Amino acid sequence: MELFYLIATAWLGLAVISAIIAHHLRISIALVEICMGVIVANVVSHFFGPNVFGSDLEWLKFLAATGAMLLTFLAGAELDPKVIRSKWKEVVVVGVVGFLAPFLGCTAFARFILHWGTQASWLAGIALSTTSMAVVYAVMLEMGFNKTEFGKGILGACFINDLGTVLALGLIFAPFTYKTIIFVVGSIIILGLFPVMTSFLTRVYGNRTAAIRAKWVIFVLFGLGALALWSGSEAVLPAYIAGMLLAEFASKEHHWVRRLRTLTVGFLTPFYFIRAGSLVSIAALISAPFVFLMLFIGKVISKIFGLYPIIGIFRKEKREKWYYTLLMSTGLTFGTISALYGYSHGIVTLQQYSFLVATVIASAVIPTLIANIFFLPRHLLEQKNKVGKMMAEGIDEE
Repeated sequence: MELFYLIATAWLGLAVISAIIAHHLRISIALVEICMGVIVANVVSHFFGPNVFGSDLEWLKFLAATGAMLLTFLAGAELDPKVIRSKWKEVVVVGVVGFLAPFLGCTAFARFILHWGTQASWLAGIALSTTSMAVVYAVMLEMGFNKTEFGKGILGACFINDLGTVLALGLIFAPFTYKTIIFVVGSIIILGLFPVMTSFLTRVYGNRTAAIRAKWVIFVLFGLGALALWSGSEAVLPAYIAGMLLAEFASKEHHWVRRLRTLTVGFLTPFYFIRAGSLVSIAALISAPFVFLMLFIGKVISKIFGLYPIIGIFRKEKREKWYYTLLMSTGLTFGTISALYGYSHGIVTLQQYSFLVATVIASAVIPTLIANIFFLPRHLLEQKNKVGKMMAEGIDEE
């Protein structure tokens, strides 16, 4: 047991150092945690062995997966139904193009430039078609865009993008069995009752018992996650939908959401982001940098050329268009999940899997760094702060 505490101490120590570095560099904590995972894991593996860092420990995988699931739930809960309804064209169009452009582009890169097999190429296209909901939401949260219509539009487009990835993985590779039917029907029933039961528990027991709402939500998320994994799907998909269904409830329960966010970001997500970084082998990248470079260029270029003109239809300011496009070019959760699915089912080799994971993680770091350093639309935050100040003073803006 003392070994568990020692490893947890080391990982959370890295999270604290990451927070300090992120503060001074003025970049996302999530990105620093990913980079910290890459560097420290490779150094530790080189000098002390591949298993010392602890990335493959089952309890640590569980904490990381829980962090991704709750962060995805919170991202869904941050969506304002009114904003999404008013921006549905933008969300759907940007999300669909954000999936199709890299899916087709990266498949072509892998097949005709890298000469991968047909199945492996399709898997590469799926793994690199994603947008990282976890990274984008973490950035939105840290920068303050999660409360703006701009940020909520990006989050909505991310959901449509990742939904396309999940559907493509299921339609092309995952077998359709009776488990899939049970998962879909069970999820519809559970999610249909979820908002009603949450409101009931809040009305009867809220503020009278010890955090019953948090316990209830986590209970439902774990149940849906277990059902999803049993059916061959992924736990974060029902978590995001559950968050969307509670978006209106969450908008009225600010303190509850803030406490759940503190638990998630303060304790759980460091395990997820650091572990994601620890999966990258620097030695593998050095041995064949051309493959990594081609995959990374294929993902980013196809995203940019596909999305920038489309986003320009809905956002006219240059920094907003570039920031939107670059954040939609990120990838992490569903990308690593798709790559791991491909490797575990023999669709890609271990080396191909390593390149895909490295590309996915690089896409989580590099586009976001460029977006935050060069294209951050600060004027939107200034408008948000101005409106918030006027509302606090009881002044109606005309």
